[in-house]
Amino acid sequence: MLAAERYEKIVSVVNQRGAIRVSELSELFQVTEETIRRDLDRLEQAGRLTRSHGGAVSIKDDQQPEIPYFEREITHAEEKKRIAQEAIKLIGPKDRILLDASSTAWYMAAEVPDLPLTVLTNSIKVATELSKKEKIEVISTGGILAQRSLSFVGPLAERSLDTYHVDKVFLSCKGVHLERGISESNELQARVKERMIGMADEVILLADSSKFGVQAFTHVADLSEVNTIITDRHIAQETLEQLQNRGISVVTV
Repeated sequence: MLAAERYEKIVSVVNQRGAIRVSELSELFQVTEETIRRDLDRLEQAGRLTRSHGGAVSIKDDQQPEIPYFEREITHAEEKKRIAQEAIKLIGPKDRILLDASSTAWYMAAEVPDLPLTVLTNSIKVATELSKKEKIEVISTGGILAQRSLSFVGPLAERSLDTYHVDKVFLSCKGVHLERGISESNELQARVKERMIGMADEVILLADSSKFGVQAFTHVADLSEVNTIITDRHIAQETLEQLQNRGISVVTV
């Protein structure tokens, strides 16, 4: 099989499965794992797929469809607004912060005072909202546009995040599980949020009570990496106590 033919077949397999490991591709095409890794590197550079830990992920971003942004904006809206207002209290002048592409982060952007801040984001909505505030410097990651979430994901977004360090990251997620940690609907979003957590001194998770006990498609991080959780008052008392017992500060609004 010619290399060009193998490339096309690899892309086809990755798109069909959503994600696949190097070892599986090696066995499927009867070539060494090193050859597959080189193939995947070339295909990622060509924008045909995305490398993952030990494999590759489809850039179709269809492993588990994201809820469109306009739907997320109105789901549990009151809880998200209260969470956002509480999160803003943790921001001080000259802070360097990161806001993800969640609807809660957008509520934060809409209500944060016009302070001298540096805000890094992968969200079109957040960047647009903050552009109205003269004292706030806004840095956008760039990358592949995920249309449902209006966010930038993929290798360029990840590399952009790797060049910065922030005081605080404010992010949300699809699921918060006491044993399995934070999770997202697909690997492209999960990888970006994993990078966000790794580049911040303090990690603040914004999660309404409906997200607790949920395990979404892709693992993002363990709860041990979270410093503070801001949620609504409907969180189960047992869950609240278990989080606090782990040394996580939990604020309910």
